[in-house]
Amino acid sequence: MGCVKCGETAYKSVTSEAIELGFGLLVIRNIPCYKCEVCDEILYTGDVVQRIEAIVSEAKQLMQALRVIDYDEAA
Repeated sequence: MGCVKCGETAYKSVTSEAIELGFGLLVIRNIPCYKCEVCDEILYTGDVVQRIEAIVSEAKQLMQALRVIDYDEAA
């Protein structure tokens, strides 16, 4: 896969994201992604973006202040 930012090669990897929800912080770990070898841009496939959105939606209903969610366990 090519990087949309610089055009170089992106390789399969995993990453973590911290998302501020206003009333707390959601951390999602082990998210499958592509990382650019040159500029470190992180790219997600469409199905991963949809799953992240679902995780965020679920977390908004369940969350008190802080929760760490592992992508693999939630997928």
